[in-house]
Amino acid sequence: MKNSIVLCLAVLTLFNCTVAQKATTQNSINKSEVKASMIKALKWQEAHPIMAESPTDWTNGAYYTGVARAHHATKDMVYMAALKNQGYWNDWKTYDRVYHADDIAISYSYLYVDINGGRKNYVDLEPTKNFLDEHLRKPNEWSLGTDKNKMKNILWWWCDALFMAPPVITLYAKHKNQPEYLDEMHKYYLETYNQLYDKDEHLFARDLRFVWNGSVDDKKEENGKKIFWSRGNGWVIGGLALMLDDMPEDYKHRSFYLNLYKEMASKILSIQSEDGLWSTSLLSPESYNHGEVSGSGFHTFALAWGINNGLLEKKHIPAVTKAWNALKKCQHEDGRVGWVQNIGYDPRHADADSWQNYGTGAFLLAGSVILKMEDK
Repeated sequence: MKNSIVLCLAVLTLFNCTVAQKATTQNSINKSEVKASMIKALKWQEAHPIMAESPTDWTNGAYYTGVARAHHATKDMVYMAALKNQGYWNDWKTYDRVYHADDIAISYSYLYVDINGGRKNYVDLEPTKNFLDEHLRKPNEWSLGTDKNKMKNILWWWCDALFMAPPVITLYAKHKNQPEYLDEMHKYYLETYNQLYDKDEHLFARDLRFVWNGSVDDKKEENGKKIFWSRGNGWVIGGLALMLDDMPEDYKHRSFYLNLYKEMASKILSIQSEDGLWSTSLLSPESYNHGEVSGSGFHTFALAWGINNGLLEKKHIPAVTKAWNALKKCQHEDGRVGWVQNIGYDPRHADADSWQNYGTGAFLLAGSVILKMEDK
């Protein structure tokens, strides 16, 4: 059952996390405290499920991906219990729109339970297989480019899709030893890359509305720069880290994803705000006077993952440490993760009380790799 959510402002100490970060930015991490913060975030989120269209929608997909990675890092069974519980009540089903990448994101958690849950034949992966086969192989208006909305001229027409579907496909291909799924995934990934990746800025436009064409109608921030949404790029680089974890070392297109990860990581590191977070509009921090946690959580996860896997130099550990400590300052005492921009498709305002389950998922993803990172 969905719980109603009551925000009791009188009993919470609200703060602008950016101001707090500027006052005290720590340079070290207590990993016992990281684990405690992650557990608090999980318990609060489980007690306050999001009022989504469906428990199998993309918001829960992103959240339970974070839960899965938290279990992977800690082996704490409280995470596995949450994963099994939601999968059981969902009947291991995807959401309904087989043409839409968002609706397969939940299957990352199902696959994780099947691989790590310890019980054979507990997870029904048939809905996941059926979705992937139809999603990748059955033509639809988007994949054919015949949708009336010309923005939707490819299957994965928005950059968020690169988090929702490719990590699931990569994990499924690995789990089932069916590398042909990787080739099908790569075809659609390239379409999105070719359409939305800015090779000068090394960032992704959220969709065609934000791609510059040299026209006076090109969307831009007040400072005249291109609009690159923090969470949108967090979706992409976070998805790359998940994919590379499960992609075979000898996969023929692996170098493409490695190079893309390195390009994006270098850019993300170069535009980190002094307070440790990333602005909701990556090239226009002056547009908003605060950092934002969902995008920052995915960036922190991806960067720490890169350090842990030798793709980024250890000299970047202080930047990631600062990012985690900034994220932690945006968590309320009761475990709720604040300063999360609400659902949208462009940079928007957030505040101490704005939360979403995907923000908690990003927080758990970040914590999962921080726990494995060497000390400075």
